Amino acid sequence: MKNGSCFLIRTTYALSLTPVALSLEELIPPNNPNFQFYSIGIRTALVVSTLLVGLSVPFFGLVMSLIGSLLTMFVSLILPSACFLSIKGGRIKRSQVLLCVTVVIVGLVSCGFGSYSAISEMIAEMFA
Repeated sequence: MKNGSCFLIRTTYALSLTPVALSLEELIPPNNPNFQFYSIGIRTALVVSTLLVGLSVPFFGLVMSLIGSLLTMFVSLILPSACFLSIKGGRIKRSQVLLCVTVVIVGLVSCGFGSYSAISEMIAEMFA
């Protein structure tokens, strides 16, 4: 694995885990003298639980690939364009409507190809 992709994986994991950890840490009273130890315990438990899920779920990488292809396209391409069209309605130019529709179509096609690829790899791994 190259250094850049390893850095990306580490930062992405930390960015996704931080909101969960912060919401759990809100349950601890802030004036608790052991707050730091509880915080470390919560974050350690989250990492260990992630490890256990990763080890116990067969084809974990392929499942994550499927989830990523579905959700990433919806969150980054399809929903913003659809929301823009919904909010602005008839007050935008035809070129903007065409661009938004094009982005939605590209997102749906990419979502379809990514999902198909992940599902076909899962099926190939099951029968191999």
